[in-house]
Amino acid sequence: MAELRPSGAPGPTAPPAPGPTAPPAFASLFPPGLHAIYGECRRLYPDQPNPLQVTAIVKYWLGGPDPLDYVSMYRNVGSPSANIPEHWHYISFGLSDLYGDNRVHEFTGTDGPSGFGFELTFRLKRETGESAPPTWPAELMQGLARYVFQSENTFCSGDHVSWHSPLDNSESRIQHMLLTEDPQMQPVQTPFGVVTFLQIVGVCTEELHSAQQWNGQGILELLRTVPVAGGPWLITDMRRGETIFEIDPHLQQERVDKGIETDGSNLSGVSAKCAWDDLSRPPEDDEDSRSICIGTQPRRLSGKDTEQIRETLRRGLEINSKPVLPPINPQRQNGLAHDRAPSRKDSLESDSSTAIIPHELIRTRQLESVHLKFNQESGALIPLCLRGRLLHGRHFTYKSITGDMAITFVSTGVEGAFATEEHPYAAHGPWLQVRRAAPWQDLPLEPQECQAPELHRLFPQLHHKGESVTRESSQELLRLSCLSPVSC
Repeated sequence: MAELRPSGAPGPTAPPAPGPTAPPAFASLFPPGLHAIYGECRRLYPDQPNPLQVTAIVKYWLGGPDPLDYVSMYRNVGSPSANIPEHWHYISFGLSDLYGDNRVHEFTGTDGPSGFGFELTFRLKRETGESAPPTWPAELMQGLARYVFQSENTFCSGDHVSWHSPLDNSESRIQHMLLTEDPQMQPVQTPFGVVTFLQIVGVCTEELHSAQQWNGQGILELLRTVPVAGGPWLITDMRRGETIFEIDPHLQQERVDKGIETDGSNLSGVSAKCAWDDLSRPPEDDEDSRSICIGTQPRRLSGKDTEQIRETLRRGLEINSKPVLPPINPQRQNGLAHDRAPSRKDSLESDSSTAIIPHELIRTRQLESVHLKFNQESGALIPLCLRGRLLHGRHFTYKSITGDMAITFVSTGVEGAFATEEHPYAAHGPWLQVRRAAPWQDLPLEPQECQAPELHRLFPQLHHKGESVTRESSQELLRLSCLSPVSC
């Protein structure tokens, strides 16, 4: 639960925001990380020292459900001459390390990221006559923060979030999100590391799909050119009734389609409902490593495997000249996210987490045939995987949200893959890699044209429901946008 109060009003668990002339004794008691972010807020809004705040009644570090301690809400007058309307500006506090005493985030020094290294912001167009900011964006930000804390997957500029529901629970077409750098908030150096600010941008379904097929940054740039769809500061208008492609059809025809053809997609993977089975031969017993399940529980990825997959997903968000799939390596890699302690997530995992199979004891297995299973939404991304990633010499990963399992499609030229041309299906524990069988030169560009002959030509040994998928049957499977639905 949360409550709404001015940030200058006394709260049960947090002191008020100090003003520019806060007494030294009070400033010394104020959480340093929180104080540093407030300083950036006061730089932008010197006339609003005590904005309204949504605050968690029971803080996350006291057992509460909401990871964000506070969400401050400011009134921004915009700039009509620059097509920037008046709007509400929401800023989160809690994804970064506010306290520095390990109550939420492990302190790792001042040179790296503070906590997860970022806070969320959101800009919502102010409606005529609106005297106070709506509070629903605060709950939206809490939902995204819960995902980050539970998965330990951080966000980057250009990322997208499939929400599948109006962000404000209305009838709006704005049902998904992109993320980008906040146009005004500058990175803050706190005593516990650096904090950057990622802005949530509400988008329509058609805009989300274009971001998936091409890239988020490209769609964000298009949104900036359309004042009613966001403008220079990407302000979300929940009453927007048209997509940017309905407002200007040339954006789709000339910009997006050309970008897809030239650049492919920089979406390297998604969290999805997916699973796979080794159909080479049935397991001899419950402990047989060829099976992806032990009894009724899925075999867990080791911590090192999980880090490799996360790194793969992160790298895919960047446009690199040389696509790289990190090899499985027993040595821990250096990196901001890799060095993070697991303490934030331990309380969210079941006791079975102690049964992780040691990385060194898992051998890579070559498989003769596999059964892939996706739910419909995940299966709908298969054309993107094929035309937007593999055609461009890249890789694409499905990471299961229902178990520690992953499926990575790799293309010729991707380094570090354990699936080879001789053995196109290979598994390392519950991580399956599928390598394309041959060069694919004539791949259609439209998803609806990416049909059975191409799918079967690329993966001739794919199976569905225990039977080999023929060209004719895979036509029907692809029409349904999934190889096999996964039970919810």
